[in-house]
Amino acid sequence: MLILCIGDVVGGRGAAFLRSRLPAFKRLKAIDAVIANGENAADGNGITPHAADYLLQSGVDVITLGNHTFRRREFYDYLDEAETVIRPANFPPGAPGKGLCVLDLGRTRLAVINLIGNVYMGDAYDCPFRTLDALLQTPGLPKTVLVDFHAEATGEKRALGFYADGRVTAVFGTHTHVPTADECLLPNGTAYISDLGMTGPIQSVLGVKPELAIQKQLLKMPVRFNFADGDCKLDALLIDVNESTGKARSVERVSLQ
Repeated sequence: MLILCIGDVVGGRGAAFLRSRLPAFKRLKAIDAVIANGENAADGNGITPHAADYLLQSGVDVITLGNHTFRRREFYDYLDEAETVIRPANFPPGAPGKGLCVLDLGRTRLAVINLIGNVYMGDAYDCPFRTLDALLQTPGLPKTVLVDFHAEATGEKRALGFYADGRVTAVFGTHTHVPTADECLLPNGTAYISDLGMTGPIQSVLGVKPELAIQKQLLKMPVRFNFADGDCKLDALLIDVNESTGKARSVERVSLQ
């Protein structure tokens, strides 16, 4: 089974670029399932029902989220009702939505878990390590389990990767919008990468117009971050999974332009 995990989709332009590239790439590689982080998929910030529907209609099977999950109030009810749109499981109890979903592909099933880190993220969340332990006890969980760890610190991400090694199929990082070059198979068969990167404008600062990011650094004043124009890219990780064991066989970093 081939699973494609896509880095943070940035704004309407990133979503439109995903739609322009993903269907053909899925056919070319015979990809079975697609997971994408969509927490920045709406223009401005956060995600809206329209942005989520757009990604799902473009070929994404599961949308994961992060620290911008609740920027848009109109998304709260959608998050409670959606089966394949999940937010970090270690958000406080009572938050809208859920942190785990199971995707039925007919001949097989896979689970996706969403977690958020605590290091440099601004807020204190429940421990992602203990939250993962609890979720892995879910009755009827498929052998194939993928974890989106939305976190800032590489050390925290790598620690979770080794902590989960052999117990999940893959741990992939999101949030920093910069792809890392450490994709690998960990010793006990878990696929790992510290950050997938992003889907959005190439000539940008994490998707934002460079002049606005520079202004923020120079003046230390509030700046409305508008997304950049120009050519886009799609960063992702392609994972080949042994369905009978739930272990990863190989990983390949992907960048579509």
